[in-house]
Amino acid sequence: MIKDRFPVYDIGHLAESKQDDILISQFAPYLKIHKNLQQAHKHTFSHLVFFTEGAGSQTIDFQKFEVKPYQIYFMIPGQVHHWAFEGKVDGYVVNFSPKFFQSFLLKPDYLEQFPFFSGNANEAVIDVEANLRIKLIGLFEKLLSETVENQRTTPDMVRLLLLELFILIGRTVITPQLKQASPYNLTLLKNFKNLIEANYINNRLPKYYAELLYITPNHLNALCNDLLGIPAGEVIRNRVVLEAKRLLINPQLGITEVANHLNFADNSYFTKFFKKQAGITPEEFRKQFIK
Repeated sequence: MIKDRFPVYDIGHLAESKQDDILISQFAPYLKIHKNLQQAHKHTFSHLVFFTEGAGSQTIDFQKFEVKPYQIYFMIPGQVHHWAFEGKVDGYVVNFSPKFFQSFLLKPDYLEQFPFFSGNANEAVIDVEANLRIKLIGLFEKLLSETVENQRTTPDMVRLLLLELFILIGRTVITPQLKQASPYNLTLLKNFKNLIEANYINNRLPKYYAELLYITPNHLNALCNDLLGIPAGEVIRNRVVLEAKRLLINPQLGITEVANHLNFADNSYFTKFFKKQAGITPEEFRKQFIK
């Protein structure tokens, strides 16, 4: 098994207490304590930050975003992340483990309906609309108060407040295509993405996934084009190249090792695939992150 060279943090590493399921804090003191998080790292937990002031940039899975007030971003476990702030930055941060909601919700995959928990960085960084900002600040302040009061029912109240936050944000970011999609097609798309996550290293043909979903390859392509704007094959390839990038920033791995891990026949084929998808060679990509 390939090991990451850069840090992988769980909530226990970041919390002052032994709580390992949830961490809620003002962002400025959190950042002051955890200056090391400005370097590239991964989380084993879901993570969100709502900025109320600040500037600079952040990079999520190798995509760079400008930091600005009233921006909220979401991350799922396994994504690569780092910041480069300019001046004072503040807001709110919430970290929660994968199991935090599982015992509370009848549907264990409930959070997967929200695009910002898809693992797609482009859907996870959101500029909050003006009419929603005060309400979000109020929710975060209630979350902070709950952690201070620490009553017997605090965990459930935190879950309810977070769900309200997710729903409010979710209503503002659902694309017209997804709004108009039938429940059946949304379920198909979700199942397709889950199957990719489990099988992308060994299976990259849309036909394979279409068979697992009991639909035709043409049906799968039409579904992805309608709801995502790209064909099924590109959805699969995007996941492969993202994993390649995550592995390439580990200097302890050679290009050939990365190619082998991703089940490419040889280094040449991997380089050709990566350059076609990313626009640069694996070596050129690595040089951007490893000095």
